[in-house]
Amino acid sequence: MPHADVARRVLEVLYRFRRIIDSPDGDDSACIDCFEARRTKIDRFVENCERIEFVIPAFPAKSPNRTKVLGELPDLSERLALSFLQSLCDYISHFYPPGARITICSDGHVFGDVVGVSDATVTAYRESLANIIRTGNLTSLAIYGLDDAFGMMNYPVLRDILERDYSDTVTELKEKIRVDDGTRSLFNGIHRFLFEDAVGVHGGEVSRTKLRTESKERTYHTIRRSNAWSRVVAEKFPDAMRLSIHPQPAHSEKFGLQLMRTGDSWLTPWHGVALDDGRSVSLVKRSDAERVDATIVWREDRPSHFVAPHLSIRPEEAAR
Repeated sequence: MPHADVARRVLEVLYRFRRIIDSPDGDDSACIDCFEARRTKIDRFVENCERIEFVIPAFPAKSPNRTKVLGELPDLSERLALSFLQSLCDYISHFYPPGARITICSDGHVFGDVVGVSDATVTAYRESLANIIRTGNLTSLAIYGLDDAFGMMNYPVLRDILERDYSDTVTELKEKIRVDDGTRSLFNGIHRFLFEDAVGVHGGEVSRTKLRTESKERTYHTIRRSNAWSRVVAEKFPDAMRLSIHPQPAHSEKFGLQLMRTGDSWLTPWHGVALDDGRSVSLVKRSDAERVDATIVWREDRPSHFVAPHLSIRPEEAAR
């Protein structure tokens, strides 16, 4: 198959699962410049008959909000998301023998302290992910973390290095939020998550107004750290195509990828649960699954996912 055809077919697969932020410019699926820029990135691998490399900062840790998730460790939602990523690589290898690899740049240690998750909890989550990848024979997936980037496991020190050498200031971030639609959308999405988590954890003790204000400040620091980690990832994987679990603006260099069927384009496996309604499995918040009297399925002595007693919930309804 000609190089250009391989790259085009890879992109056609990715575009099926794209997460995009609505914008006045619209979808760039018909934008030749955007498509060609991504095709060129993939062409570099194909021309040398090399494995196509993708990176995706993702799978940090479970949300501390138990109205969203089942616990601290990966469950069926992560298993399905990881299997989906492996399946993308499997499909690519069907028409391009060198195949593809997706490196999951796990960012839990990057901002866990800001969002209320301990380093020990992040480590346990990551080790469980690695076990799922190993036992599931998901050979096209790899995990890369803050300690891999900087060669030590003193996470407070590593975060200091990250902020010192790679981070923008809060003032610079606030200005970008003011002038850039994509950054503003990201801020609003992360703020919503952090506020929901704060209400779920402290709602009975602290006023919503105070929680909203505190969540706003934590959102600035979360995005600063996340942007700094993106710069590290770009430095360590300069040739890889950059995927994202967040919806992205139409013409962004980052490519937003939907990992699971869901009615909420911002929901992730670590902020939700898997719900089997008898026809398909979708990603919802735990409270939405409980609202329709779904029951918990246990596997290996841990809660795994929900099963709905009636075929009555759709992802778009859960997202309302």
